Amino acid sequence: MREITGTDLGRILRECAGGPESLAWDDDAVLDTPFEELEYDSIALLEAVARIQRDYGVRVDDGAVAEAATPRDLLARVNQAATEPA
Repeated sequence: MREITGTDLGRILRECAGGPESLAWDDDAVLDTPFEELEYDSIALLEAVARIQRDYGVRVDDGAVAEAATPRDLLARVNQAATEPA
């Protein structure tokens, strides 16, 4: 599986929970902004991770999702899960 990027995450979040098209999800400033400031709540994150799990075949623990404070943090957890044996 290829690494999920900030651009991928932004697209998935917009599809699952809406949000501005104008955010540059490959920008460090956006990747390091807390989800609360980006106006994504825990439900939006769980929906996005469910989509990632379905589309990419990655199993991500709900606790890891809940602990992710920023997009960069969530990407690290998702991409780490992708490297772990099933």
